[in-house]
Amino acid sequence: MTKSPLDKDLFAIGLEQRKATLGDEYVTASLEGADELSRPFQEAMTAWCWGFGWGDDVIDAKTRSMMNLTMIGALGKMKEWELHCNGAINNGCTMEEIRAIIHIVAIYCGVPQSLECMRVARKVLEERGMI
Repeated sequence: MTKSPLDKDLFAIGLEQRKATLGDEYVTASLEGADELSRPFQEAMTAWCWGFGWGDDVIDAKTRSMMNLTMIGALGKMKEWELHCNGAINNGCTMEEIRAIIHIVAIYCGVPQSLECMRVARKVLEERGMI
């Protein structure tokens, strides 16, 4: 069921999806560490990105994670790429799929950027015992 951005449950839906993808520990620490400057942003992004953006069943979580890795890789935001690489694995992505995503980044964004993605992927995959 597609959720409207006016749905009052978007924060709850987003919190559930965010924790499922990024891990309860990371999300809880982010929210508990929020202060008067960052709390409104944390809450809005949980509702908007994770509730509205991820909160329907039109695209499965694994595919959304793969899309995220491609877009974040294109933007060169490697801290976020590392976070979402872990999330993609949590959502069922394999090492082979992550490698294929890096190949797409190389083709459309350039080899130097794909090498950055490869370095981060290796770190994540090694930490998780996948290579």
